Amino acid sequence: MLRPLRRRGDRRPRRFTRGVYLLPSMFTMGNLFCGYACVVYSMRGDFAMAAPLIGVAIVLDMLDGRVARMTGATSDFGLEFDSLADVISFGIAPAVLAFAWGLQPLGRMGWAASFLFVAAAAVRLARFNIQTGTVDKRYFVGLPSPAAAAVPAATVFAYPYGFKSPIHSVAVLAMVIVPALLMVSTIRFRSFKTFDLGVRRSYAVLILFAVAFALLAAQPDIFLVLLAYSYLVSGLIAWAWSRVRRRPGVAEPTDTQATDVAPPETKLTKGL
Repeated sequence: MLRPLRRRGDRRPRRFTRGVYLLPSMFTMGNLFCGYACVVYSMRGDFAMAAPLIGVAIVLDMLDGRVARMTGATSDFGLEFDSLADVISFGIAPAVLAFAWGLQPLGRMGWAASFLFVAAAAVRLARFNIQTGTVDKRYFVGLPSPAAAAVPAATVFAYPYGFKSPIHSVAVLAMVIVPALLMVSTIRFRSFKTFDLGVRRSYAVLILFAVAFALLAAQPDIFLVLLAYSYLVSGLIAWAWSRVRRRPGVAEPTDTQATDVAPPETKLTKGL
């Protein structure tokens, strides 16, 4: 009687493990669906429905990696599947959304700018794949693709009526081209994955989340626009501040210093 019970006990962990390995991919599949649905609604002209889908895709993209690490279900397949889904949700979907919303009156210039966004997102994700495990986890190299997609998504969500005049559409070019260039840049953006909240600051963190949820419930359009653009500008401010701090303190090395002192090594940083 012990033998059947032992076999049954051995089978349960295997089935449970297989289900756990599928759980992160389910979040990734939801991310992919949101990107596809955003494209469909953008083509219909329903921008009020298309823009929030990118926000849902960002949340699902944040969850799949954390669920994979918590359950020990990380795999090469999950990494590749996540990157392919991100190209759709954070590359093609926001580009089609921006084109249908405000770049269409510009004709070829509009779809060329949209393609630049797609190409930058693809290059950004490919660079992330080859840098995984070899970079500083405290920072992203270049603007993360979800944060770049949040810029047009939050803008369209705040003003879902679109533009029909080429004069007004020129301003939309900056909304697409600037995040695209920042994605393939080497400017560092802060990563919140390694923040140590600590026990002493737990109450302050809870209050901060309460304020964020209150602002999101009261004025979601304004709050999301400020959040998206603030993160974009934060990397530029940090880059400019580092330039200003280095300039006064840099001294030309002498001949003896040049032979004795070696320049410090630079570390690449992680990006998504």
